[in-house]
Amino acid sequence: MKIGFISTEGGAVVSIPQMREGAEAAVEYVNKNGGGIGGRPIELVVCKQQEEPTSATKCANDLVEKKVAAVLSPGTSQGSAIVPIVAGAGIPYVTLNGVSAVELTSPDAAALSAGLPGTITAMATAAKSKNMKTFTIFASDGGGMGAMINAMGVPIFQGAGVELKVVPIALGVPDPTPLVTSGLSTKPEGVSVIADAATCTSVYKAIQVTDPNVQKVFIPVCLDPNVTEIIGMDAVAGSIGVTATDYLSDKPDSVLYRSIIQAYAPKTAVTGAASSGYQVLMALVRASSGIQGDVTSASIKQSLKTTKNVEMPAGGGITFSCDGSAAPQMASICSSQMLIGEINDQGVPVNLQVTG
Repeated sequence: MKIGFISTEGGAVVSIPQMREGAEAAVEYVNKNGGGIGGRPIELVVCKQQEEPTSATKCANDLVEKKVAAVLSPGTSQGSAIVPIVAGAGIPYVTLNGVSAVELTSPDAAALSAGLPGTITAMATAAKSKNMKTFTIFASDGGGMGAMINAMGVPIFQGAGVELKVVPIALGVPDPTPLVTSGLSTKPEGVSVIADAATCTSVYKAIQVTDPNVQKVFIPVCLDPNVTEIIGMDAVAGSIGVTATDYLSDKPDSVLYRSIIQAYAPKTAVTGAASSGYQVLMALVRASSGIQGDVTSASIKQSLKTTKNVEMPAGGGITFSCDGSAAPQMASICSSQMLIGEINDQGVPVNLQVTG
């Protein structure tokens, strides 16, 4: 049975082969130990795209031609190019991290992780846990993201008793220091950045210069080693991290994750991007476990739409339900939950608690 996997690889700006390696490790394990989906072994059909529309569109068309039963993506900025083609062929699209509007609202898409609403809720929970009263988010402003975060975030933070200010950072700003200095002029008790890795790096560098002691909350993108190596682990360790993955605990599901990566992708770091490929593949397997008879695009889609409280693989207790109940305004989002925990000296959140 063919399952498509769109991998972000080979681009001049971004290439994350670890996502594919995590998914391939999961497939090997499932085929050898779990019987695939509905007793049928999984054939992972990988297509590599470079995070730009041409290659993403080509991947979507290629996977439709190869008659895959579902298309998986750990996360991409190219959902608006991929989903209409895949959905138009009646094939369900499953992503771990939905970004584009079509990934969050299409009836043919399932976004397993809590995404932006869950991330903001986790930030507000973190701020409340540290008794903060004021908080500033520096938000990359592509596609009106700053306004969206403001509209969504202010009431969520208000509910936690925290006043939120959102500072938009225009895409491609060579030096955000003036914006950061302005954003910190009101002396917020906590800050975070919602942006791509490059913007994370430049904004956190400016924060370290302007107010190095302000409390910080980091999203997964900003904990990428490429970011933390530049801003320095001193700026990161001891802060709060938001994540959807329990990499290091002794919970059985996390132990299983580490053992599978170590067995089938031994050169791949367990605390890196491999987790997202692993999670999206294993989540599909779990959500499809009740399929009787033929495993088809239609039966997978139906199985996804009826999932309730399925445990996210290596998710530290997060569950997902793809029946539209998690975020009514964004029917494709399958969970409202994220994890928060203190970041250790390796840049990994630990001692995690579920939020949302």
